Amino acid sequence: MTPPFIIYGANGFTGRLIAERAHERGLRPAVAGRNRAAIEALGARLALETRVFDLSQPDTVDEGLRDARLVLHCAGPYSQTSLPMVEACLRRGVHYLDITGEYAVLEAVLGRDAEARTARVVLLPAVGFDVVPTDCLAAKLHAQLPDATRLELAFSGGQQPSPGTAKTALEGLHAGALVRENGRLIALKRPRTRHAQFARGPRFVMSIPWGDLVTAFHSTGIPNITVYTVVPRGVANLAPLLSIGAPLLRRPGVVRFLQRRAEARAKGPTPEQRKTRTMSLWGRVENVVGATVEGTLEVPEGYELTVLAALACVERVLRGDVASGASTPSKAFGADFVTTLPGAGPFLIRK
Repeated sequence: MTPPFIIYGANGFTGRLIAERAHERGLRPAVAGRNRAAIEALGARLALETRVFDLSQPDTVDEGLRDARLVLHCAGPYSQTSLPMVEACLRRGVHYLDITGEYAVLEAVLGRDAEARTARVVLLPAVGFDVVPTDCLAAKLHAQLPDATRLELAFSGGQQPSPGTAKTALEGLHAGALVRENGRLIALKRPRTRHAQFARGPRFVMSIPWGDLVTAFHSTGIPNITVYTVVPRGVANLAPLLSIGAPLLRRPGVVRFLQRRAEARAKGPTPEQRKTRTMSLWGRVENVVGATVEGTLEVPEGYELTVLAALACVERVLRGDVASGASTPSKAFGADFVTTLPGAGPFLIRK
């Protein structure tokens, strides 16, 4: 039987969670990746088709995607893996979804809208946390204040990073204090800080170079965007040192060394943590005359949200709910999409 979709990187922490949940729901994807032993063991345990291929040669990737309608790409760092998979999907007429939060990757994928339309392919990156809930919150706030020129987003929650997430985060450390100003991504000398009024009270937050700097801009057109996360004040005070060390952090050997250390130590959240923890989001838009709208949103723990959102997006794309082209989650499904996921929502909006 031809699988309706492929989960590539299914042997990774998040890919495995998605494959397991898909199996529980009676879906029949193929599980794929380059680690034969891990992929075949997963396929045998879940009674799913397996495909073993790497992304180094276009012909190999094309063969790996044979007869598939969609690939859910879960193999990071996406700065290294997204491009060959996107190009194969465009060649083969296969829809492409991923769970990245890397701003440069998102910019690259969303910049291929015309090619995707020509190929009749959906390119839908960032179908997990954090982008799905923050993108939907941004779109919800923008609908309340359509002439907004400034957007701030923040999230809070005790995530335990998986090995893949930790490796990706280390690769992006050199980006430093990145924000969007007048439509362009710019680097600041030090991160911005403020207090964000989450539903459970104010928290100190620091700006980070997150994917919403790209996705929220594509979704809303708001030209000035800052994305924050909750950190201790001491972290914010030390953050400017990253700019000093940025040249060192760009060196491939240094990155690989740090990634090996992170991969050995990062384990990801336990099943109990995924079940019981939640994430809090806050957003604020403002227009040129000073009118503001704020909103908050509560969603499940980040990896649990990713599993729920990714599979919901897969099902909707396969159903034909999304037009060909490159899109963000809120543009594809509407601002209320996140509140259709179990345990998420509702939006709380304050004018």
